[in-house]
Amino acid sequence: MAGMTTSTSCRDALKRCFDPVVDHRTRLLVLGSLPGDKSLAVQEYYGNRQNKFWELVGEVISTDLRAMTYDARLAALRDHGIGLWDVVAEAHRKGSLDSAIRNRNENDLLGLLDRFPNIKAIAFNGGTAGRLGVQVLGPRAVEYQILILPSSSPAYTVPFAEKAKLWLALQSVVKMAMSQSQSAGGQERTRM
Repeated sequence: MAGMTTSTSCRDALKRCFDPVVDHRTRLLVLGSLPGDKSLAVQEYYGNRQNKFWELVGEVISTDLRAMTYDARLAALRDHGIGLWDVVAEAHRKGSLDSAIRNRNENDLLGLLDRFPNIKAIAFNGGTAGRLGVQVLGPRAVEYQILILPSSSPAYTVPFAEKAKLWLALQSVVKMAMSQSQSAGGQERTRM
């Protein structure tokens, strides 16, 4: 038996997603699949510096998110009506590739959307998140503007400029969210 690997030592590690980053101002929910190993190690969404998520969303909101602290990045997203979460709650996965996800359990996306009814658009970061997310949404997917964007992961080797062109589609959603937020704020002040 020397040189053989037991099935226990080959088991994929169970990995869990982070809590959602949403509040009453969230109009656009960006969903990934499941955080990668580097993100899990630093306990931050898109914590792998090679992942271009922060740069792509920074282009959308015209803000240098990468230069900010993590907490400031999250605050900037919330200020722009953008929320974050993942489709997969937990799964076994060796490494960080979506193709290695096994035995997954999805997050309660429908429950989150019920708790935050101001969410009108859902952007999926990558094809796996999109495919799984649309399945989880089921017939309710038609209630939302759905965008399936190219993955910000370094494993998806499309040049940044090509990814950015497609991610910039989020600008109209964010602008609409900002104007709705400002209108709601004005109505709140008028009622006082």
